[in-house]
Amino acid sequence: MPAAPPERPAHDAPRAPRHAGNPEDVRKGQVTSPLPREVFRQRFLARFTDPAYRQEDEALDRLERIAWDAYAQSRKAPHTHKAGAGYADPEYDLSDEWRAASEAVRVAQQRQADPATRSRVLLVCAAARNDYTCPGEMSKSWRLAGRARERLEAQGIEVDLLDLSHLTSDAQLQIHPCKGCVSTAMPLCHWPCSCYPNYALGQVNDWMNEIYPRWAACHGVLIVTPVYWYQVSSPLKLMMDRLVCADGGNPDPTSTRGKDVARAKAIELSGWDYPKHLAGRAYGLVVHGDVAGIEGVRRALSDWLDWMGLIDAGAQARLDRYIGYYEPYATSHVALDRDTSVQGEVDNVARALACAVEQLRHGQLRTADHGLVPPRLK
Repeated sequence: MPAAPPERPAHDAPRAPRHAGNPEDVRKGQVTSPLPREVFRQRFLARFTDPAYRQEDEALDRLERIAWDAYAQSRKAPHTHKAGAGYADPEYDLSDEWRAASEAVRVAQQRQADPATRSRVLLVCAAARNDYTCPGEMSKSWRLAGRARERLEAQGIEVDLLDLSHLTSDAQLQIHPCKGCVSTAMPLCHWPCSCYPNYALGQVNDWMNEIYPRWAACHGVLIVTPVYWYQVSSPLKLMMDRLVCADGGNPDPTSTRGKDVARAKAIELSGWDYPKHLAGRAYGLVVHGDVAGIEGVRRALSDWLDWMGLIDAGAQARLDRYIGYYEPYATSHVALDRDTSVQGEVDNVARALACAVEQLRHGQLRTADHGLVPPRLK
């Protein structure tokens, strides 16, 4: 069955005004040349350092030459088909993988909007630590997420547990960094992201094409994260940055003919509506640390989710707490064992979010500023 055309914002959605500017004004000069041949070769072969590969050196040389050709020719998406009806440019060679990801998001959004489906919460365990790799021990975030899951399921909520620590322990799994297309022009940032996979650069095994539909399918999200150096964890920040396409992203890559900068600038300057693709979902937060930074991280996460149009589930659903304040790292799980208060507070985050989700689905929960049109869109 062919994919449906990309969804566009409602006709009465507020649109940004036209702006003066020259879309051909594209600033160049930062990275202007490809890798030297020998550097590419060294990097390609680095993963085959194990002596067990030496018996296949000739085969590796052949593969490296193929990879170099793909890099030199910029074969980002080798599998494409014509976009077809419903797209701005039906003749554009659209990536098969992007089309599949877009269809998965569409199906997930359709399921999310169906009142007959069970309420669903995406529960994100954001700690990088797990016991399958170097730390050798589960994270406190994992334990807290487990408590939250039990409380949500007790309220009849279907829970989708997303454990971001798999980035540190699963072979080849990646969330590649956001390339910042939105800073060039919002329509250059596609929903879902079209930057990956990039086979020419070897940027593959990107987890986000699975994660985007999981966000689209949920009615609420609960993020449990530790504080790392006054910030969220690296896995969580990678996911956050790659979700920028959900806040104003362009659902039709053919309108910009892929990554045509001048076209994207022209579209934005002519008036872009910055559609919020995940707006209207509820959220809760659990931020924990040991010496500093919890309030700043909790505020940053709340501001991010508010900006994307999500709705907080109340004061008790936005939790920041220290666990084992200034105590040894080696006994941090013991500190959590004895801190029954923080355990109970996490339970309440989950309960509050479950209530908010049900109220949202029955049309009983809206923000006080619902329906107001912001004078500035971005």
